[in-house]
Amino acid sequence: MNILILGSGGREYSIGLAISKEKENHTIYFMPGNGATDKLGTNINIKDYKELALWAKQNKIDLTIVGPEGPLVDGVVDIFKANDLVIFGPSAGAARLEGSKAYMKNILKKYNIPTAAFIETSNNEEAYNFIDSMQNLPIVVKADGLCAGKGVIIATSKEEAKETVKDMLSGNSFGNAGSTVVVEEYLDGYELSVFAICDGENFKLLPAAQDHKRVGDGDTGPNTGGMGAYAPTPLVNDEIYKKLEERVVKPTLKGMQNEGCPFEGVLFIGVMVVKGEPIILEYNVRFGDPECEILMPLLETPVSELFYKGATKQLDKLDIKIKNQYGVAVVMASKNYPYGDSEPAEIIVDEIHDETLKEHSHISYAGVSKEGDTLFATGGRVLLCVGFGDDIQTARNRAYALCGQVHFAGKKCRTDIAYQALKHVGK
Repeated sequence: MNILILGSGGREYSIGLAISKEKENHTIYFMPGNGATDKLGTNINIKDYKELALWAKQNKIDLTIVGPEGPLVDGVVDIFKANDLVIFGPSAGAARLEGSKAYMKNILKKYNIPTAAFIETSNNEEAYNFIDSMQNLPIVVKADGLCAGKGVIIATSKEEAKETVKDMLSGNSFGNAGSTVVVEEYLDGYELSVFAICDGENFKLLPAAQDHKRVGDGDTGPNTGGMGAYAPTPLVNDEIYKKLEERVVKPTLKGMQNEGCPFEGVLFIGVMVVKGEPIILEYNVRFGDPECEILMPLLETPVSELFYKGATKQLDKLDIKIKNQYGVAVVMASKNYPYGDSEPAEIIVDEIHDETLKEHSHISYAGVSKEGDTLFATGGRVLLCVGFGDDIQTARNRAYALCGQVHFAGKKCRTDIAYQALKHVGK
């Protein structure tokens, strides 16, 4: 197949890497890709989606896979479908599940999907009154629009919650993305990332993963796009998976059909498990990053086949197979992440002599550029070291062993990825 992948991060690199390892020979294109994706395929640079659709037709692209949320919210799927192209991802209408937190919360409420008590408003007084009525602290305040995973503030006092609302609604914090806010109760439990591959009617649930959002060890410091992840998590049992299918995924797919926006693509379910009950924190409409980097290699079913069947309403004909392994991904970030930009730095990867490490680990590249044959870290999350094993400890050891082989000025990473799972396993 000729396959086009939209995006430039580690998520898109990992999708391309998985497809490049399939038995069938595929030709892969990235738009725009990054400094390392040209080893997997060809990078192109056509930013206008209508022009890109014409290019896809001329180059006989059989399948387009959309990585990030921006193009989905902007309607790239609608444009490609209008050109009779096969594309995996939700329409602009369905992408509102991520594009507007208020829309998403109202869908959850309308279709009786378990979620935290909330108010959605553009009015300071309304928000303040709701905050005053809340019994427990902390309080969660969210900007309505897209904020690259950073528009959620957990306020530890009612005063802080009100100040946050004021900053968001005034446009100081997140510009137009904060013109409406969602204020909701804080749920105390453990958080999971669950992904459903959907074709509008049918779905396939992938193993639950756990992300590590904060920049520092022990979940300290500010939120980031994610500093590492692992899957599958031992914190989920068959009962929780069943509840997620029956109470969450099925009513969501049915509800989106009723709304006239059938959901196709990846439904990313942010779950908080409270006393054994899955409560929905949020929906996103694409793979999480770094979760994608571990889920792609854990799939035994060819990734291209899974996405193609998802894009052509044939998931009911697919028996999805997952490897009997664990994966751990550790993000290596640049010096000033997430506080500001960093100077570009040359990346050096030592030759790996350990055959076991070579076979059971790899790098997924994200924030990198290329000059000649040299890769440079260009800020933010630079790359992910991914390890696999028959248990979480082994997978984690391999991921960190690979981290030791990678060098660039100012590199930093968390040293405790998967700590919750290992604590749980140790019980």
